[in-house]
Amino acid sequence: MSEELIIEHCSPTLAGIKAGSMFSVRVTEDTDINNEVRELNKILRGKGLRVIPLKKTDKYALIYLYRPDHLKKDLNDPQALSILKKMGYEPQNPESCIVKLVRHLKSDEAFPHEIGLFLGYPPSDVECFMKHPCQGVKCCGCWKAFSEPEKAQEMFIRFRKCTEAYHEMNKNGKSLAQLAVMTG
Repeated sequence: MSEELIIEHCSPTLAGIKAGSMFSVRVTEDTDINNEVRELNKILRGKGLRVIPLKKTDKYALIYLYRPDHLKKDLNDPQALSILKKMGYEPQNPESCIVKLVRHLKSDEAFPHEIGLFLGYPPSDVECFMKHPCQGVKCCGCWKAFSEPEKAQEMFIRFRKCTEAYHEMNKNGKSLAQLAVMTG
């Protein structure tokens, strides 16, 4: 996995302003995703980050980079708790929620749209998207915003600026380990 790919898709999470990010990696016969994930975890674990493969096929791997402390806080939101409980999750344990999400990704035909909660999207927007994905959308960016479009637009801009800054810092010699911040 290239640093550039991770920076492109995960800068806000690396910067500590978003709970989690996902990205896909092409898999070839030379690819050892599990080893690459282990190496990334060695680099990022000390900064409060975790990396796991959510789904693997013979053509791609869906990778999740997240901050367990941020995820726990996000999943404790009352609306997020309600959504997850309705979907059969045990939201008091974020790690078991991730395990269940992985199961959904592997076995369900439909994509588990509750995944937005694992990516730091507002629970109200996740819930609206799950009910009516095309009705009432106020603006689009990293996610479809159904409520608080001004706040969503501010976050989209913040995420974009973060990604641009991280690309620039990486281009100027900062490694992924140096770009990942420790959050408290």
